[in-house]
Amino acid sequence: MLPPVLGSLPVHPVPAHPAGSHLPLALGIDVGGTKVAAGVVDGNGAILEVIRRATPGRDARAVEGVIAELVQELGARHEISSVGIGAAGWMDLAGARVVFSPHLAWRDEPLRENLEKLLHRPVLVTNDADAAAWAEARFGAGRGYSRLIMLTLGTGIGGALVIDGRVERGSFGMAGEFGHQIIMPGGHRCECGNRGCWEQYASGNALGREGRELAKKHSPMAAGLLAAVNGRHKEITGSVVTELALQGEATARELVAEVGDWLGLGIANLAAALDPALFIVGGGLSAAGELMLEPARRAFSRNLTGRGYRQEAVITVAQLGPMAGLIGAADLSRR
Repeated sequence: MLPPVLGSLPVHPVPAHPAGSHLPLALGIDVGGTKVAAGVVDGNGAILEVIRRATPGRDARAVEGVIAELVQELGARHEISSVGIGAAGWMDLAGARVVFSPHLAWRDEPLRENLEKLLHRPVLVTNDADAAAWAEARFGAGRGYSRLIMLTLGTGIGGALVIDGRVERGSFGMAGEFGHQIIMPGGHRCECGNRGCWEQYASGNALGREGRELAKKHSPMAAGLLAAVNGRHKEITGSVVTELALQGEATARELVAEVGDWLGLGIANLAAALDPALFIVGGGLSAAGELMLEPARRAFSRNLTGRGYRQEAVITVAQLGPMAGLIGAADLSRR
């Protein structure tokens, strides 16, 4: 069980190279809006087995039932010491309650207590971005760095901060909502209720929106985008634009570079406030790779406070892919 520690999850310092073969197996569970994935993870961050189920709507009890089924199935084949649950939303600092989850009907839900009664194993509840950041710090792109920021670019922007070997949660467990820094006052309306949030300019949703706007205006620049979706402009999404950019389509590349510019600007703001040595970019949009990261690095250098007189943080792509949250949740549950 994890004792409450104000401001951060109580975890051990990040080693330069993981040496966890002596650690027991743990089970990580990634709860998403459409699927629940469970995987057995060893002490070196390797996944031994993964199984998935569809998320049963928004019913909290039904989701807990699916989690229990997955744990029981994998527990019958592996000796599992603990269970880590990673989900989008705000968790309490003790790793026990889901304060709010946007995709599920968890509202101040005592999830750890509920599941420990079902599973008879220690359970940790954590934010999915925090879990992904911890996995990258321990086993991925962040090895050897004691201070880093993880950004997950998908529908919006998720984030997490690792400082001196701890996942920093803030005073109330809400740290890491980097996507809701206001970067353009009076700009696009965000789902959070504000205008001009960073994720409205540097996310998969933003990329798809810009592609659709070009197509709706019948711009000749949108010919390649429209051809890819058989003229149905509403089907132009961030993933469609990203794939076209990787194939070399000129307008798609331009749109990805624009998102990279916004990404770099926001990262410069975070560097001014928090000064990490490393920014790791993950999530679905990170598939654009250097097509997005190179413009981001240029914008970062251009907008960085004290530029020319300070060391610049490294900006790199995540290494562990979509399994990072599952790996991190499992590893945190051991600690």
